[in-house]
Amino acid sequence: MTEVCYAVPAYEALRGRFARIAALEEVAAILHWDTSVTMPPGSAAARGEQMATLAGLTHQLITAPELAGHLEDAEERAEMLGADDRRNLALMRRKQLRATALPAGLVEAAARANSACEAAWRTARRESDFASVSPLLAEVVRLAREQAQALAAATGLAPYDALMDGFQPGLSDARVAEIFGPLEVALRDLLPRVLERQVAAPAPIPLAGPFPVEAQRTLCRMLAERAGIDFATARLDESTHPFCGGTPTDTRITTRYRTDDAAQAILGVLHECGHALYERNLPREWARQPLGEAAGMAAHESQSLIVEMQACRSDAFLSWLGPRLHAAFGGDPAPYAPANLARLWRRVAPGFIRVEADEVTYPAHIILRWRLERALIAGDLAVPDLPGAWNAGMKALLGLDVPDDARGCLQDIHWYDGAFGYFPSYTLGAMAAAQLFAAAVAAVPEIPARLAAGDLAALAAWLQANVHTHGSRFGFDDLLRAATGRPLDPAVFIAHLRARYLG
Repeated sequence: MTEVCYAVPAYEALRGRFARIAALEEVAAILHWDTSVTMPPGSAAARGEQMATLAGLTHQLITAPELAGHLEDAEERAEMLGADDRRNLALMRRKQLRATALPAGLVEAAARANSACEAAWRTARRESDFASVSPLLAEVVRLAREQAQALAAATGLAPYDALMDGFQPGLSDARVAEIFGPLEVALRDLLPRVLERQVAAPAPIPLAGPFPVEAQRTLCRMLAERAGIDFATARLDESTHPFCGGTPTDTRITTRYRTDDAAQAILGVLHECGHALYERNLPREWARQPLGEAAGMAAHESQSLIVEMQACRSDAFLSWLGPRLHAAFGGDPAPYAPANLARLWRRVAPGFIRVEADEVTYPAHIILRWRLERALIAGDLAVPDLPGAWNAGMKALLGLDVPDDARGCLQDIHWYDGAFGYFPSYTLGAMAAAQLFAAAVAAVPEIPARLAAGDLAALAAWLQANVHTHGSRFGFDDLLRAATGRPLDPAVFIAHLRARYLG
């Protein structure tokens, strides 16, 4: 923030207003974490009202007439502001435009519907009972369509684009199609070649459980600390769907433990640590201001995937991790040999579950969800028909027959919580992660050696300087251009897959 901003009182008033809005959003984030981790099941209805009230209060603040007046006044004197303050002001206008497009009643109704549907989804997923949650999801979709239409009218974007723009500013369906079309073709060629190569290689030795939950919890906490998480301002808990929530100064990481599969918790925590590091390293001088936020969810996913996929599944890091896993779980040391861990944790196999998918088949999971959510928002797919459409898509993309809805359209929380337009960010983030990691290693050649010592600090420092510290100063492609010298280039990701799985 520059000193000259004090000469624009309207802008100073806006900074105060947006700081209050951000504080309310932080409260909502903590309540969302509580809903997923500690809230008693019988409290869902009351929590829904609480979330709706917070959403309504936030909406009132950002749509208040005086805020619109401050924006107009500040924009008239924007030349008196520094570059970062002008960017912050533009981001304020963007937020206000999107908020004023949505009637307060619609915002609160969506918050209630999302909360109720998410609570029901937890039981439906466990019991593989889509019919029980279908009516609630239909209401969530109906309200999401209303929001998409309202946002489209205000922004000039297509309805689905308007939803995607809320997660990754500037992202459009046309741009996603431009990337996903050639990617699908490339992966269709790559997958059988990778599978053929795997057949010719020695079969991996499975890790023999059981893996005690307490040992997993201790190991996950240690790995989070190695990644740079300070538990003086962070927590590690359990939830149905792993996530990183909380605030930049109060990190809430969750995972889930299985006594027959320690990898899910270990790699899941490393993934969420990437998200956490991004939030914790956002520019403090812009805290609770739009410029101090992450650059979007594709940018965010790049940070989780650069830690999990690029760094922690690398040969270098596995050479350090293997002996620690053996020390934690005991038994035959052979399965924990780095080469065997690589064969296990980089094994390619079409599967039903997105969060367990390998790098090569994962994009197919995203392409499926992208197609289905576009159809839901457009009204071309009715909610009761979702399981059938899902199963047909999985057969076409990965050749799999989905056995039940728990391993099909019930597996992800996103739609049941009203998050339409998010899924493309996962694969765009994976692509960006490959591009950023290549740039980081080129700039700091000792990163692989540091990873071999279990040290992520060199990579984290490069990310902090080249990604985290910028907040929302840049859009997604401009952020990549600043860090790597070019916008998102899918060829880098495809080259990474070929080198890792066919090299």
